[in-house]
Amino acid sequence: MNRKILKLAGPSILANITVPLVGMADLAIAGRLGDAAAIGGIAVGTMLFDLLYWNLGFLRVGTGGKAAQSYGRRDFNESVNVLVQSLGTALVAALFLIAVQYFYIIGAFAVLNTTPEVESMAREYFFIRIWAAPATLSLFSFKGWFIGMQNTISPMVTDVVVNVANILLSVLFAFPLNMGIAGVALGTVAAQYIGIATAVILMSKYYRKLYKYINLRGSLKLKEMKDFFLLNGNLFLRSASLLLVYSGFTALSANYGDTLLAVSTIMMKLMLLYSYLVDGFAYAGEALTGRYVGARDLVSLKKAVKLLFLWTFVIAAVSTIAYLAAGEPIFRMLTNNEEVIAASTPFMPWLLLVPVISCVAFMWDGIFIGATAASAIRNTMIVSAVTFFAVYYAAESQLGIQALYLAYSAHLIVRSAMMTIMSKKEVYGGLVS
Repeated sequence: MNRKILKLAGPSILANITVPLVGMADLAIAGRLGDAAAIGGIAVGTMLFDLLYWNLGFLRVGTGGKAAQSYGRRDFNESVNVLVQSLGTALVAALFLIAVQYFYIIGAFAVLNTTPEVESMAREYFFIRIWAAPATLSLFSFKGWFIGMQNTISPMVTDVVVNVANILLSVLFAFPLNMGIAGVALGTVAAQYIGIATAVILMSKYYRKLYKYINLRGSLKLKEMKDFFLLNGNLFLRSASLLLVYSGFTALSANYGDTLLAVSTIMMKLMLLYSYLVDGFAYAGEALTGRYVGARDLVSLKKAVKLLFLWTFVIAAVSTIAYLAAGEPIFRMLTNNEEVIAASTPFMPWLLLVPVISCVAFMWDGIFIGATAASAIRNTMIVSAVTFFAVYYAAESQLGIQALYLAYSAHLIVRSAMMTIMSKKEVYGGLVS
């Protein structure tokens, strides 16, 4: 079982390592464009896409869970139907986002409280990067499907290609070509289309034999897509709740000025840095849980879950030690603005706490997704999002911006506790006769 877990988790971890590097590279580029407003512009611009794309995260999540269960049943016709349905939904959603982009920006900055400099840079970034939407959303579908098919090599290759291209092209456009923030956005757009080409090539290489099951007209009928929409409707609400927490963190940080917005942006990147290691095992949990639920193999499922959590606790412990040793040096890699660096000192202890309190929640996410326990995931995230805002507003008058970090920690604890309590019914219950 450990070999199966590592075979699935290893490639995902290698791919995930490149994901934060892109965000960190974007921040590093912005941090060297002149002032804290550039970092804020990237942060707000990225948050605007999080608001769009995270709500559509079900394209990866739901696709992975359903594909894994189809794989466990050895029902490859259903596996292909899931991919076709997911890609069709992705393209329709992307066209809609492009159509409403101006209305979206007007509404966003009617709510966001930023300086004119940050708003101008965020707008410039957004109106270029939005054209990557068809490729970005289609990549969600391909990644989920590959994972569900117990194949983490293909999404690893795709992610590495996308993220390396993103870094190289963003640096090229921003500095040698003197495009600044616009160059960062253009680098992302180009990299996403390189990624979708890579995914299609890998699909043809490994799954050409499954092409005979493709039936576009049949797969995309409303009757055929009913289960897909029911599952993903709940996952949409889960993503929306999760996004409220992360976008709320950034938006509320903006109330404290450009310097503390820059600090909080970098801190969030660092707090999530370790999670890309845990996510590798969460993807393995998603694939194996779906496989064993589909095959109705309760013994293997329990064994897999037990070992997955063992790996998760090891990663959390190692990550805390790494943050203790190198948290401040990593922060300095992302900006040379001395004012921002000086303002970060009071927030560094949170780096030591977050791995410990979040690893359980992140692992249960993958396991629940594999079990397609969508309503439980939805309910957990709604409650934890409410907890985030309740704790922040209750503590803000005494703690100031530190209340944001307390609220973020509280929402992670709630997620961990709720999913642990529900796991017996939601993960194992369907297999107990």
